[in-house]
Amino acid sequence: MSGYCDAAPGHPYHGPYHDTEYGFPTGDDTVLFERLVLEINQAGLSWLTILKKRDGFRAAFEGFDPKHVAQYGENDRVRLLGDASIIRNRLKVNAAIENAKTICGLQASHGSFANWIAEQHPLSKPDWVKLFKKTFLFTGGEITGEFLMSTGHLPGAHHQDCPVYKEIAALKPLWMMAGGV
Repeated sequence: MSGYCDAAPGHPYHGPYHDTEYGFPTGDDTVLFERLVLEINQAGLSWLTILKKRDGFRAAFEGFDPKHVAQYGENDRVRLLGDASIIRNRLKVNAAIENAKTICGLQASHGSFANWIAEQHPLSKPDWVKLFKKTFLFTGGEITGEFLMSTGHLPGAHHQDCPVYKEIAALKPLWMMAGGV
């Protein structure tokens, strides 16, 4: 991902995301759910488009509380599909709602979505992809890989010479502890 490390610094959208979020480990289920929804919505589009619409997504999905989104019904689907501040794609909207329900189930069985992810370590990317395809909607290889890299669960978000890599390494992400350097 060295191209992102070289291109993002100084950019009004990519820069802050690269420097403070991308690749940083998180145990916050709201952040994890947000990133999953954003990665799903990025499919077929640029990441810049998603970053520019991020505030719209936060408002439309009411802060990305999985328990709240899991309760969305048909009126919410219609509202979301009519909201120009997000990506209005029926499959992606449906995936967000259904994946929120899945996350609620994982929270009930594992204490949190973050715990469920941590319990899977270490897995190879192909095994992560199989698990996510079996567990969630709209999660192919690229979406799963980017979600896991962006949340600090797979290596590759930053090249080793990037100053952010050193910050992330100091946090001891699970992939690094599993020997995935």
